[in-house]
Amino acid sequence: MASPYLSSPPVCFVALLAASLLALPPSQSRGEDALSRDHYGEQVVPFLNSYCIDCHSGDSAEGGVALDLLIDSPNVQRDYELWEKIIRLVEEHQMPPADELQPTADEIVNVTAAIETELATFDCTVARHPGRVTIRRLNKAEYDNTVRDLTGLDLHLADGFPSDDVGNGFDNIADVLTIPPILLEKYLDAAVTIASQLSENEDAKKRAFPHEPANPEQRVEVARRNARQFAQRAYRRPLSQEEDDRLFQIMRDAYESGSPLDEVFETVVTAVLVNPNFLFRVEQDPDVEDLDGIRELSGYELASRLSYFLWSSMPDQRLFDLAASGELRNQETLRSEVDRMLADPKSRALVDNFAGQWLQLRDVARLNPDPDLFPEFDGELRSAMRRETEILFETIVKEDRSVLEFLEADYTFVNQRLARHYGISNVSGDQFQRVTLPDRRRGVLTHASILMLTSNPTRTSPVKRGKWILDNILDEPPPPPPPNVPELEAGDETLGSLREKMEQHRANEACAVCHRKMDALGFGLENFNAIGGWRDLDGRYTIDASGELPGGKSFAGASELIGILAAEKRDAFCRCLAGKLLTYALGRGLDSYDRCVVKDAVKTLAENDYRFSSLVAAIVSSDPFTLREARSEP
Repeated sequence: MASPYLSSPPVCFVALLAASLLALPPSQSRGEDALSRDHYGEQVVPFLNSYCIDCHSGDSAEGGVALDLLIDSPNVQRDYELWEKIIRLVEEHQMPPADELQPTADEIVNVTAAIETELATFDCTVARHPGRVTIRRLNKAEYDNTVRDLTGLDLHLADGFPSDDVGNGFDNIADVLTIPPILLEKYLDAAVTIASQLSENEDAKKRAFPHEPANPEQRVEVARRNARQFAQRAYRRPLSQEEDDRLFQIMRDAYESGSPLDEVFETVVTAVLVNPNFLFRVEQDPDVEDLDGIRELSGYELASRLSYFLWSSMPDQRLFDLAASGELRNQETLRSEVDRMLADPKSRALVDNFAGQWLQLRDVARLNPDPDLFPEFDGELRSAMRRETEILFETIVKEDRSVLEFLEADYTFVNQRLARHYGISNVSGDQFQRVTLPDRRRGVLTHASILMLTSNPTRTSPVKRGKWILDNILDEPPPPPPPNVPELEAGDETLGSLREKMEQHRANEACAVCHRKMDALGFGLENFNAIGGWRDLDGRYTIDASGELPGGKSFAGASELIGILAAEKRDAFCRCLAGKLLTYALGRGLDSYDRCVVKDAVKTLAENDYRFSSLVAAIVSSDPFTLREARSEP
């Protein structure tokens, strides 16, 4: 969660810390946190007293964050995220603000090492918190895919539904998937349409109702069996006897009212498809008998979590069979299913729905670079840009490659149109083919799709590019800008090259605190214009793509910047990807207690050559994915 950014650097810092505090659970006992009190007192406390306490103490502490309360103990179990932010801001020289007394390099090294020693005492076993997901309706993509796999009809009826809200970066987050009244009407209309289409399509009808009576006396029994099995697949679990009886009653009432058999059939289908058990992914809460208010998901619940994570659709027959037998909960079986499902064409849903939102590829379709400045841009190039990034993601998934290739891949996929844009020769036709990249391009950061996403219609934007890296690659989102800060174009004094304009823009220290890092990252990509083409000049000015990141790491151009990110920020990138994939898999935002799962997932990645499947396997075998926690008391 981005924190408020007020008018002065100290308040910016305080707000960041306050947001962390508000998001964390109650503290454990102080004695548990103070395992190395002497070490903490020798290194951290003096630093706080010298550089922090003046602004952050007592009843008048800025932002309401009184760091003097941490003098006796770091309270790691409660304030872990706060300390992580402190380390990052201090290491990167973003705090203390530039106009305040500054610590020496040795002080920074010593205090960060001391804080990391304290963080190492965080105990993931103190309390088990798998969390709980709010009952979740199918989003638009999941609805269409489920109808497709249930009936064999690829109708895309959800195109007419209202847009899904987005939370935590994704449109499958349970807490924001509301149901406006118009959607209820759309659901009924869609169910009637599906039922009618099934009735008219013999192949689809046989798929939905596969059993036929051998003689007239079996007709009622077989009809009930067909209805039961269709509903079980639609609800993604076995029916209770009460549900079976109710469905049979609907069918019998329709028949006794004189409806033709086709209408009886359509009535049953419609009733199933407007039932909440189809429209929602329902999981049972723990019973009072469940230890610590936590229960294992049933095989059917786990099958649904797995299929909607990797396929954005309902389980297939193999998953249903494994759920029924209880084998799906076996760790070896679960890993085998991950491999099978990632190899299935339906895993394309990860590209559309995870990568499309993580990398913001869905936004490419709405971008319109200035046609006078970029006459070479057209719809064909736009489509090729997006497809290049999608194919790279698909390749990493299908070939189970290292996730680090998102950063440093020395290859890509182009057709003739995109190859010409990149200056790559010997590529012809509309088909995409794998090519080796020139040295100046590496990974998704130099894909035209990302470079255009992070530009303005008329020019590049180092700020947007830097912020995109912080948000989507490092998970270090900057706070919003202070109020009343003019755009670059608004100030008459901002003359010269874009870099010179940015330097004048950063003259205000309140801006410089966050812009030092954002701008440096963005300027590393400045050789790429607003549609991702290479350039050496910006108008009459020679491009300067060099920079220095907080902490002193210097680079000259995109390749060196990406090299630094891949080497120095590898763990940060893996934590970012693991956190975003876990959020998408669970359909909820992450809490402080999820950090242990993310940490374990990153460790698993490193132990398995950073292969994508190892990250997925770590997530689907984790407590948050396989368990459900009771609702906490208000």
